[in-house]
Amino acid sequence: VISMQFGHVIIFVEDVAATIAFYEKAFNLTGSLVTTEFAEIETGSVKLVFGTHQLGQVKLPGLPFSMGRFLPPPRCQISFTAVDVESAYRQAVQAGATEVMEPHVMPWGQTVSKVRDLNYVLVSIVSPFENQA
Repeated sequence: VISMQFGHVIIFVEDVAATIAFYEKAFNLTGSLVTTEFAEIETGSVKLVFGTHQLGQVKLPGLPFSMGRFLPPPRCQISFTAVDVESAYRQAVQAGATEVMEPHVMPWGQTVSKVRDLNYVLVSIVSPFENQA
């Protein structure tokens, strides 16, 4: 049996530098621009990586990378945990995130909210599950 660990997530975007600046302001994360086509953010044990649409077309030729505002329903989301979900949600919206779901408490006690980033990626902001009653 081969042991594996989750390494990173890559999201292909129009403007890598603007995306890094947004994530720094909206979610208090620190990014590093590796090249004009590639940047990464340390999020703990997993890196969040952004690459340009052009880089995506080189890595995965033939796949569409930009659909503008006419996007299909999200097939995935990224999630960040915060002790104060309400404040984190407001900070993200003030930084330019689009509101999707205001913070609310789920039946199992976890506070959950959702926004879209400037690239329309679905981002969940939730309270830590292990701290729930």
